Amino acid sequence: MGRILDDTDRAIVNGLQGGFPLTETPFADAAAKFGIGEDELIARISGLADDKLLSRFGPMYNAERLGGALSLCAMQVPEARFEEVAARVNAHDEVAHNYARAHALNMWFVVATEQPEQKDAVLDEIRHETGIEVYDFPKIEEFFIGLKVEV
Repeated sequence: MGRILDDTDRAIVNGLQGGFPLTETPFADAAAKFGIGEDELIARISGLADDKLLSRFGPMYNAERLGGALSLCAMQVPEARFEEVAARVNAHDEVAHNYARAHALNMWFVVATEQPEQKDAVLDEIRHETGIEVYDFPKIEEFFIGLKVEV
């Protein structure tokens, strides 16, 4: 069995989903909200990430508003090659949120690039490296849902 979250871990995960202090000492300021020190907060966040209880810790950027591109992509990957293809796809810095799905298109991931023209280049590289078609589902309209997952 894996690590079990204690009350402080839960408070950190729940408390930091809504934002992080934009100050000269953000970790110390955030830690004070939880009644712990800066070093303990950093160690707990690192531990949660190391134990795969957090998939990521960091800001969410709107790539398009910053002049880049963002797209949801999918692939139909043979089960025998799934781990190998996932490793190749994930090796691209532009790839995030890679998930296996029970569907003909069984691998779904997001590509975010600094420049719009880079998106197609990354997708072409993935096609070339894997020999598998990458289906590009660019955003038509964005709906903000304010997702926060309480633990």
